[in-house]
Amino acid sequence: MNATTHATIQSTFEASNQGSIHFGQVIGQLVGAGVESYHVDYRSGRTTYYLPDGDTADFSFERPQHGIADAFDGAVVRAAILGAQQGRVMYPEFKQRTQQAGCVGYTVWITGRHVVYLGRRGETHVERFPN
Repeated sequence: MNATTHATIQSTFEASNQGSIHFGQVIGQLVGAGVESYHVDYRSGRTTYYLPDGDTADFSFERPQHGIADAFDGAVVRAAILGAQQGRVMYPEFKQRTQQAGCVGYTVWITGRHVVYLGRRGETHVERFPN
C-alpha cells in the first residue's frame, strides 16, 4: 500500500472516531482510497481496511468502557443506523448505541453496498446502503 492511500485511510479512521465526519463522508473517502471493505471489532478495539490487491491497514481504538450487552437487539441497532444516516448520530455515539444493543462488530462491504452487524451468538442485521 502506498503512503498516500495509507494516510487517507488513517485520517478517515481518525476523523470518524472523533465524530467530525459522517458515514457518507467516510465511505466517499474510502472509495477514493480504493478500499473495498472494512471490519470493525468492538471486542478487540480494531478496525481493518481491505484493498482489492490484498493489502490491509489496521488501526486500534478504545474498547468499550461499559462492555457490550449480552443480547442482540436488531431494532436498537437499526435506530442507531437511521440516526447516523440522518446525520443526527455521529460515530462515537453510534458505537455506544450499537454496543448497548449487543453488537460486537460489523463489516462494511463498500463494493457490495451493505453492512453486516454481528451479535455475540452469530445474530446478524444486514443494512443496505441508501440510494
